[in-house]
Amino acid sequence: MKNTLNQDTGYMKFSAKDSAKAVTKSDLFIVFSLKGKKPELPKGLKVAAHAFENFKGSANEKAVTDTGSGHAKRVMAVGLGNLKSVTPENLRRAAAIGVKQAEALGMANAAIACPAAVIKALGEERAGCAISEGAWMGTYKFDAAKSKQKAAKLKSVTAYGPGKKFAAGAKRGTALGQANMFTRDLQNEPGNRMRPRDMVAAAKKIAKSSTKVTCKALSEAEMKKLGMTTLLSVSRGSVEPAFLIHMVYKPTGKSKGKIAFVGKGLTFDAGGISLKPAGKMWDMKYDMSGGAAVLGAFHALAAIGCKYEVHGIVATSENMPDAAATKPGDVVSAMDGTTIEVLNTDAEGRLILADALCYTVKKVKPDTILDLATLTGAVVVGLGHELSGIFPSTDSLRDDLTAAGKEVGEEVWPLPLLKAHKKHLKSKVADIANINAGQGAGSSAGAAFLSRFVGDTEWCHLDIAGAAWGSDNRDWVGGAMGSGVGARLLMQYLEERS
Repeated sequence: MKNTLNQDTGYMKFSAKDSAKAVTKSDLFIVFSLKGKKPELPKGLKVAAHAFENFKGSANEKAVTDTGSGHAKRVMAVGLGNLKSVTPENLRRAAAIGVKQAEALGMANAAIACPAAVIKALGEERAGCAISEGAWMGTYKFDAAKSKQKAAKLKSVTAYGPGKKFAAGAKRGTALGQANMFTRDLQNEPGNRMRPRDMVAAAKKIAKSSTKVTCKALSEAEMKKLGMTTLLSVSRGSVEPAFLIHMVYKPTGKSKGKIAFVGKGLTFDAGGISLKPAGKMWDMKYDMSGGAAVLGAFHALAAIGCKYEVHGIVATSENMPDAAATKPGDVVSAMDGTTIEVLNTDAEGRLILADALCYTVKKVKPDTILDLATLTGAVVVGLGHELSGIFPSTDSLRDDLTAAGKEVGEEVWPLPLLKAHKKHLKSKVADIANINAGQGAGSSAGAAFLSRFVGDTEWCHLDIAGAAWGSDNRDWVGGAMGSGVGARLLMQYLEERS
């Protein structure tokens, strides 16, 4: 897999400087501005008196003007809206708008300044983090599969803010922004360039970057010995072997607990014998987005860490149709002995996750499990592309994930998981079936199936099928390509839990 990550190729440098010190030269000075307020320019930087007379400071509004004199060639004002309504997402979007404009104008470097009142209201670290995230994610592009790749024009960005806390936030934001971009790179690679073996290679590369992260990948032979025939049933129709990736992050000092992130890593899903329609089947390269999010979180953990021991379990496979593929009506067995009637081979994500969850419960024994999967089209029908559906087993888990989603701009919405949903999965020939055969509530049915394999462990299933790609343009993310959803959400969850 060709690596096109900004942070690895090093085409952009991001730094935070104390706003109390003199501002250095830049091609573009980006100044955030509140609604109804004139853009606050630093001493010595002058523009024409009428330059921003039509600029209102509304959220995401922008205006660019040349300078008369000073340390920048041009000035760009970006609106934040009213002070009372400003959130980290406003700063994230404003920074992304700024760097995108800098790139479009061919600027080699840019500076960012935010009103002191905004930084005070949000806190230095939160503000620094959001600006840094937005600046990094706003530069994202994916051209790895093109014969000619254009070098980025923007080489460096400097954000000005007060003191060490702002700088610490900016450092965290860099790690989170880069983790999102890493996740998107994994998502956006075509299926013939992002195979199960390539996910394994990406995980091992992360482990090599940090002494606190380890990685192993179980082969099909090893999984067979563990009785993981449900997971293996999905890869039977593919020439590509499946793997179970197990990453571990261990913090410095005593751990506050043990958390497991479990991801669905279907690098391509044709549906198996229950073949998908041809229209937009190419998007099924994104069916590994849950696994990509778990690897993205470990990309961030390798850089900034956390106070918990964290395990990342990614079941990665292809779901293809051939003579050896699982047939509708076949019965397979999970690692814990549960027998499953496969009524629809296109409901394969829950099959590989069943064994991944069994493995996690038995081998890791975590305090909490979060699984992420592009599991159902039903969640897109219910929530669209702007929200991920969650099925938390406890109120505290619901509240932490909701708060984390709001903070990072990846919002979640609790969905129901009833006894009836579990009852609808009864099979006439096995312990359970992998679909509920006409009862509706597809997302809840998927969660009901997975709940069978977590026992009494605190757990939440996150159905990210809508949010993983196709969301609205939010300047730092959006559109037809991968969104990187989940990586920053998981990191913020660890922060909220702390």
